[in-house]
Amino acid sequence: MFLFGDMIFFLLIPVLIMAFWAQNKVKSNYKKFDKQQNSAGLSGRDVARRMLDNNNLTDVKINAIEGELTDHFDPRKRVVNLSENVYYNTSVSAISIAAHECGHAVQHTKEYLPVKIRSAIVPVASFGSQAAFPLFIIGLFANIGLLMDLGIIFFSGALLFHLVTLPYEGHSYKARESIFHVIWEIENWLKQHVKQVE
Repeated sequence: MFLFGDMIFFLLIPVLIMAFWAQNKVKSNYKKFDKQQNSAGLSGRDVARRMLDNNNLTDVKINAIEGELTDHFDPRKRVVNLSENVYYNTSVSAISIAAHECGHAVQHTKEYLPVKIRSAIVPVASFGSQAAFPLFIIGLFANIGLLMDLGIIFFSGALLFHLVTLPYEGHSYKARESIFHVIWEIENWLKQHVKQVE
């Protein structure tokens, strides 16, 4: 028997479906705009460096890392880690992701409150997010309710983490729904802050 009752199990199913749908939507938009080159011809690394420099963050490093959609800002090391495809690529996806990650660096430097909250819970949420599904599946197949309950608790913690970080992302709900809005923001930022090289 489940610790939280059978109802939680059935409530979890739509949440899992939504999580997989959201992840699929992010990946499909990434692939779609990865084929479209930005008009300035700048790589993700170029945009990141210019955005950081324009915000007096010349001490923040930019590294190329392996993987796809593994991009993140590490506030402890003061480094923006961009996946190799984002770092070297001149696609709309690449510059959008690079600018987004640099936005986190700017928010961290300005000590934005949701950033402080996020930084405090990121290690726990990261572990919970990675452990939730395996624990739940092992518990399901081995008929060990406690493991399933732990999986649900860990997944709930990861979900809470994402809810706390929504304001940290800096876009309204509708903007988050549209990659075109993000592209529009990037294009406007580029026009304002990046000199066109002829």
